[in-house]
Amino acid sequence: MERSGVSRRTLGALVLGGALGGAGMGLSGCEGPGETDLTPRSRQFPKDFIWGVASAAFQTEGAQDADGRGPSVWDVFEKVPGHVKDGSDASVATDSYRRFQDDVDLIAGAGLDAYRFSISWSRILPNGEGAVNPAGLDHYSRLVDALLAKGIAPYATLFHWDLPQALQEKGGWANRDTALRLADYAHAVVDRLGDRLKNYIILNEAAVHAVVGHVLGEQAPGLKNVNLLGKVVHHMNLGQGLAIQALRAGRGDLNIGTTLALQPCRPAGGPWAVWNRLASDGLDALWNKAWLDPLLKGTYPKAMDDFLKGGVVQDGDLETIRQPVDFLGVNYYAPVYVRLDLAAPGKIAMAAPPKGAELDAFGRHIDPSGLYEMLDRVRREYGAPKTLVTENGCSDPFGTGPAILNDQFRITYLRRHLEAVLAAREAGCDVRGYFEWTLIDNFEWDLGYTSKFGLVAMDRTTGARTPKASYQWFKALAASGALPSSP
Repeated sequence: MERSGVSRRTLGALVLGGALGGAGMGLSGCEGPGETDLTPRSRQFPKDFIWGVASAAFQTEGAQDADGRGPSVWDVFEKVPGHVKDGSDASVATDSYRRFQDDVDLIAGAGLDAYRFSISWSRILPNGEGAVNPAGLDHYSRLVDALLAKGIAPYATLFHWDLPQALQEKGGWANRDTALRLADYAHAVVDRLGDRLKNYIILNEAAVHAVVGHVLGEQAPGLKNVNLLGKVVHHMNLGQGLAIQALRAGRGDLNIGTTLALQPCRPAGGPWAVWNRLASDGLDALWNKAWLDPLLKGTYPKAMDDFLKGGVVQDGDLETIRQPVDFLGVNYYAPVYVRLDLAAPGKIAMAAPPKGAELDAFGRHIDPSGLYEMLDRVRREYGAPKTLVTENGCSDPFGTGPAILNDQFRITYLRRHLEAVLAAREAGCDVRGYFEWTLIDNFEWDLGYTSKFGLVAMDRTTGARTPKASYQWFKALAASGALPSSP
């Protein structure tokens, strides 16, 4: 991430329509407990708990023109003046396409079990479809082999927001055909890498890509058309189901899941709290339930009816979407506070976090109880699936200067959220692993290089990588599995 959520700016353009009209006052998971005491009874993680770090291809690889890679929607988006805060681009990023062995050595040096990376769709299929590019697959084959040589389990995300531009020009996710092309891409990957690459994540934070990229226009593909929302949501869900089928058809020994940006949707208080609850229920239906329900229940929430009208959902689609998964990935950063925009009926806006709340660099509420809340909600409402926390972390304060190496604030943040993970496990949540975001300070989407999430700093002039205090802390935690009670 990651900008995993919608709390940084208002949702002004998002007219929820049916989501408001169909939202009931009793939808769970919206109001949330606020900050609570999450002190676990035991601070020891089990020996088989997975410790890892997560990254994304576009944010790290650079080498945008290397070895036959085709352009993605982010290649196009980043070139438009004003789209990226510092005017930068990802042409170099952390140079991980060329320096992946350095990344692997850093992961191994921290004693971590797993590395979650994403595969660039347009490296494998430069046009999003058609002829496979062997050089692209060769790169990921070398990366997988390098990880396995160090005893690190590779976890590959197939789609982390970088849709091939050629598919976008045919309608992107608003075009049902893109769902079929995702399955073709999955087949190409498993056909070449499935003998060694066993862990797959289909989509990363589909809600972020759907809303922020297609309605708010703040990320690629930079569209501002709420009328696309139903098609984009459904076709991403459908593509996920088809991709899971393709992977299963290719190999019978895979560990397959997907990753959602789960975010508690909490109503703002004050005299309009009842109406704000309608707004938070509506956003919850779109942000959380529109992805959880089809995958794990085979249905859409009623609040999505207006978005999905007009034959978007075809016969058999929900059966295709409801594929068995081996785990559910949960990305968590903060709750979101929501209010109804009384000046514009049907619209919602983000409200400020509660007065006195501790805020991160994005102005979001640092609230580990929100992670507990979403993990426990998955347990209560969706049958307690095996879960991995596939992203969690925090940024330095925004700025163009060097990273903070003595990042005690990050250590405190991680410790508090890992307490929530332990508490969730004690409550019966089947949480099997935790992937910190991220390994190296990277290209942070529309924020460019002004936001730094890494355990390792990188000098963008020399490329030098320097581990931070948090890297050493996370290394010690992975070695012992014992969460310290203080920094």
